[in-house]
Amino acid sequence: MIQKNPYAAYNNSKIQTATPAELTLLLYEGAIKFTNIAIVAMEKNDVQKTHDNIMKTEKIIEECRGLIAEGYKEITLLGQNVNSYGKDLGTDYDFADLLAAINAIPGDYWLRFMSSQPKDATNKLFDTMARCEHVAKQLHLPVQSGCDRVLKAMNRPYTRAKYEEMIAYARSVMPSMVLTSDVIIGFPGETEDEAMQTVDLVEKTQFDALFTFIFSPRPGTPAAKMDDPVSREEKQVWFEKLVDAQNAISAKKHAAYIGRTVKVLVDGESDDEAFPLAARTEGNRLVRMKGDKALIGTFAKAKITDSNTWALYGEAVEE
Repeated sequence: MIQKNPYAAYNNSKIQTATPAELTLLLYEGAIKFTNIAIVAMEKNDVQKTHDNIMKTEKIIEECRGLIAEGYKEITLLGQNVNSYGKDLGTDYDFADLLAAINAIPGDYWLRFMSSQPKDATNKLFDTMARCEHVAKQLHLPVQSGCDRVLKAMNRPYTRAKYEEMIAYARSVMPSMVLTSDVIIGFPGETEDEAMQTVDLVEKTQFDALFTFIFSPRPGTPAAKMDDPVSREEKQVWFEKLVDAQNAISAKKHAAYIGRTVKVLVDGESDDEAFPLAARTEGNRLVRMKGDKALIGTFAKAKITDSNTWALYGEAVEE
């Protein structure tokens, strides 16, 4: 790919090759940049712009400094399009830079984010996830449909091929990545063949898990006004084929954990008396496990002894 902006290319290289200490300095450089913007705004008597950029500076410094100091074991960056962060800042600072800056903070924690959007999922983001030790190798990237015509009708600015290309690259730099997604069946005007294209995408992509939905109209949206001749009953048949395909994939992927010992964050009690603790792997897979309740709120090692479609089962073992 041709880099049209040499300065942006330099900045990208600087971040990708920086040590944790250097990344911390880059974080402060970003803060200084926003401070300078605020100073210029003050000189122009632009009170709102001054306030906005000072707040951005405070958020970068204080949140990154404070969360880990307070002992958090897991931080989730949450947004409707979380990986679009930075587009309104007026600088080259983007979501991948934010991940790298937080990752530079010492401590024992996992950093997650959701939900991201394919239109802003870049190789830079995937490279940053791969090299940052605290960033969980878990990606939730909604695809919604495996049919290009339906994606266009949904106003999704990507094609199936582009989505598959993104996933191939992400897996090439993060081979153990856990991948989840959102899928809608029965969008207005969707045919059975088009719905089966989505099932085909699911089978070929091999998601670890899916959030699946049958389309329901939302008042005030363009889709709510579209012709929708297919009955709910027929959509249900398509939906069940999708769910059956994904359940088989999830069960197979979970079975591959049996016999392995994995790092988990024990986050509470389980509703299963035989496995009283509930935990999550780095990939956010649910683990029901045996162990002392004193482990709640800590990282532990769990040996996986069994699995099903929805969860792993195991027992705490010594580090």
